[in-house]
Amino acid sequence: MSNQAADTIKNAKRIVIKVGSALLIDENGNLHAGWLYNLVKDIALLRKSGKEVIIVSSGAVALGRRRLGIGSVMNKNEKHAAAAAGQVHIINAYENAFAGYQTVISQVLLTLDVTDDRVSYLNARDTLDTLLELGSVPVVNENDSITTREGRYGDNDRLAAYVAQMSDSDALILLSDIDGLYTGDPRMNPDAEFIPVVTEISDDIRAMAGGTARKGAGTGGMRTKILAAEIAMQAGVSTIIAKGRTKEDIGPITRLLGGGQATLFKAEATDESARRIWIGSHFQSKGTIYIDEGAEKAIRDGANLLAAGISRVDGQFEKGDAVSIANLRGDEIAKGLTGYSASEIQLLAGAKTADIAERVGYKGRAAVVHYQDLVFDD
Repeated sequence: MSNQAADTIKNAKRIVIKVGSALLIDENGNLHAGWLYNLVKDIALLRKSGKEVIIVSSGAVALGRRRLGIGSVMNKNEKHAAAAAGQVHIINAYENAFAGYQTVISQVLLTLDVTDDRVSYLNARDTLDTLLELGSVPVVNENDSITTREGRYGDNDRLAAYVAQMSDSDALILLSDIDGLYTGDPRMNPDAEFIPVVTEISDDIRAMAGGTARKGAGTGGMRTKILAAEIAMQAGVSTIIAKGRTKEDIGPITRLLGGGQATLFKAEATDESARRIWIGSHFQSKGTIYIDEGAEKAIRDGANLLAAGISRVDGQFEKGDAVSIANLRGDEIAKGLTGYSASEIQLLAGAKTADIAERVGYKGRAAVVHYQDLVFDD
């Protein structure tokens, strides 16, 4: 039987890997350093093959609690304090593990409003893109030292799904204490059947979710992983639930690529088509950017919309808003999310990229509308 999960990883260009607390932290609240080094070795091999990797890592609260001498039952303030102390330890651990591969890691802390607010969303996405372009491995976590219950993603499975969506990743790997989805909890029901591929998350699939992570380590379970897979699939990102712990002295990704069992939640739409559907259906245009023939040809060929090809702008809008893109005859050809406000684009119209900082007063990005944020009318 072909291992579709392994094939998905081999074909992916950009991958998000989510690491759960139960894998990273032992029963005594200490870091599993050996396991982490095996994972980092796996990631180094992926990067050597030309892939970009983003890590979403849990474990900060569990580590910080022990370092601060806080008991397993924590109030809100103690949990925030544990997250703040533990995050330092998590980042140092990743930095030490990657040092042997001459790889710079970077810390990115997110809150729910980042993915809810279009400006913050674009800023976060641009940051991740730039870090990857510079050869860094971003290590992402929720900013648990300041978030409220109402403002949380809820668990890092869902955070990882949103990061995969935001970063236009091809695959999301959720490393778990179980090797995929079963018709029931195999730890409780020996007759539970393994499901290798899921193409649609139905009520029957949701009903199969059961069990949670080891008590005291994390908040996730199969139910949150299925929800994360659903979020990712809607964005065109295929999701893999795989066993993180291995008996052999190999990393979990090596095990997976070697034919290890895992469940693939296969996205039917590509990430590009899913994103275009999302932009086209969710946002109403707040203005129009008029472009010349050269710019029209460039964006249809997959390039970013640059200031040099813009003739004028109509309407009042801010960075992150949806805008119409029209040719000089006034025909709308596309819609997209703008990286600049209307007043800034008025200053930038016709300018070279090198002149952006002088025109708007800061060093902004070259793309007025990124090609990933464009959806064409035909």
